[in-house]
Amino acid sequence: MSRDSTSTGAAGNTNWYKALDPDELPEGRVKAVSCGDTTVAMTHQNGEYAALDNRCPHQGGPLGEGSIETGLLRCPWHGWDFDPLTGETPGSHDDCVETFPVEVRDDGIYVGFPEEEPHERTVSDVIAETLVNWGVRQVWGIVGHSNLGLADALRREAAGRNLAYYGVRHEGAAAFAASAYGKLTGRPAACFSIAGPGATNMLTGLWDANVDRSPTIALTGQVESQVLGTGNFQEVDLEAAYGDVAEFEATVLPDSDHAELATRAAKTAILERGVSHLVFPDEIQTQSAEGVDPGDPEGRITDRDITPPESALEDATDLLESAERPVIVVGHGARFEMDGIVDLAERFDCPVLTTFKAKGQIPDSHPLAGGVLGRSGTPIASHFMNEADLLAVFGASFSNHTGIAEYKPTIHVDYDAMTLGKFHGVDVPVWGEIGVTVDELDARLGGDLAAESQREELADRWAIWREEKATRRDQAPERGVNYATAFEAMTRLVPDDAIIPVDVGNNTYAFGRYFEPEHQSVLMSGYLGSIGFAFPAALGAWAATQEPESEFAGRKVVSVSSDGGFGQYMSEFTTAVKYDMDVTHVLLNDDELGKISKEQRTGGWDVWQTDLVNPEFAAFAENCGGLGLFVDDPADLDDALEKAIVHDGPALVEILTDADPV
Repeated sequence: MSRDSTSTGAAGNTNWYKALDPDELPEGRVKAVSCGDTTVAMTHQNGEYAALDNRCPHQGGPLGEGSIETGLLRCPWHGWDFDPLTGETPGSHDDCVETFPVEVRDDGIYVGFPEEEPHERTVSDVIAETLVNWGVRQVWGIVGHSNLGLADALRREAAGRNLAYYGVRHEGAAAFAASAYGKLTGRPAACFSIAGPGATNMLTGLWDANVDRSPTIALTGQVESQVLGTGNFQEVDLEAAYGDVAEFEATVLPDSDHAELATRAAKTAILERGVSHLVFPDEIQTQSAEGVDPGDPEGRITDRDITPPESALEDATDLLESAERPVIVVGHGARFEMDGIVDLAERFDCPVLTTFKAKGQIPDSHPLAGGVLGRSGTPIASHFMNEADLLAVFGASFSNHTGIAEYKPTIHVDYDAMTLGKFHGVDVPVWGEIGVTVDELDARLGGDLAAESQREELADRWAIWREEKATRRDQAPERGVNYATAFEAMTRLVPDDAIIPVDVGNNTYAFGRYFEPEHQSVLMSGYLGSIGFAFPAALGAWAATQEPESEFAGRKVVSVSSDGGFGQYMSEFTTAVKYDMDVTHVLLNDDELGKISKEQRTGGWDVWQTDLVNPEFAAFAENCGGLGLFVDDPADLDDALEKAIVHDGPALVEILTDADPV
């Protein structure tokens, strides 16, 4: 209800709100009514009106949802009774309900509230301010009954433009958005949930952050501390549930050093490039913290430019100087150090190959680019991997999906010592920051290198592959548009500096093979390989483009998925509409879990339970308030992509295709 007037008396100002229209509330009834930020239980009994605090003093039940029976207002939760006009209890209970003054005016029933007291600083304020001081600028989540105190602190920070808060439809999307933001920027974002199911819903996205080394902070509500351990409603042992996924976690307690807990959470997420987790019992969130200062990073963090051991640098230099056909391989961990790595490649005239997670870190148009390795890769990359006599690997692991040969002489550089030789021994493991290491190697290399130029061979291999891709574009699919055609169009039309989150599925393999990046930033669920990642990740990426000081400010976000992946979080399209996010989603619709169908056929299995019943996705986007475009003819593809990309707001291009990405 809108505020009507303010009156001044001996007790100070009273703010009056119109709660009811005349005759809106029948005799003998109760109704919950919002007056400004306060909800009251309005009652009408014996010709009089009253306004009571809507919270039952027993366990907070909503009195406005109760009923007046035998002259008494009965709480709907546990049946406690109160006088509907005075709020007094009829029996031995001394927990009366607060009442507010009521005036019956010609145009309706008004409720008066005393002027709001100045906000009393809380534990949640201390923690929220500390996270902001450590650089947290984005929070994704859902506000609910067990995180309201913390939500109110986040609201104040958002109102002060210290951070941006985005309310999503599913907590899993919140975690994926935060993880994607961390992968893109190297800075932590937070995801936010209630206790119980809200917190458990975030685990998949947090595991994505964990295994891909993305700084992320999880903030979860919890039941009141007095009932912890009793199996209370929505109680889950969240420290246990998050124990493996979080590098740091703590439950916020009454006597905790609250600023320090938030500092540890932020510091760990940044330095360990992983997940931190804070648990907030309900009542602790609003505990007074007057006079408590927030934490900040001053004196708590140092320069992280770790220089490798001299012996490792010497051994790596010896191998590099003697190699005749060296190959440089980069993973996602090298994304911020590509200028130096490319300069190093120029000294050797050798190929730079990428893992799929690192696609786009060197433009495919660069004369030393060798494309993507592995299952989502190109024959160019696999050729040079096979012919190499030395691998210099920066910021990548050696999982079975990367395509990095374990039998080749190898130099492995990473800032995470545990990643070195993760799956098998390497010849020279080098622990240090990648940029520092590249500079040190460059300084030590002499002018007399054994390496032969591979530049012309690279150009020849690209010519062969591009001719093959043209042949594949000419192949008519069973229906719609084939993958090679779709991604050739995206290569031409997607802005060179776009951010491209890519989902798991057939679209992944086809994107790796056919899309030729320039300077786009590609995001994916790498080690976890979670279907459904792309669209929530697009929301997180878009948030980074809204930060004026960010290198990503103003860049376009174009995400890619198949129908199976988009279907997992398609409700988040309404989130994009709510916040007017300039995101274009390209959806390749084959009406099945095409990747799994192909695996079943390849493995000699019957194709079973992989078919999907889909909505009209383009129409769905329109119904949500965005732009939806449908393409089933290659002749219409360019026009649809162009319209979607220039559209200022959420857009979806549904491309009908078949289940074969080749």
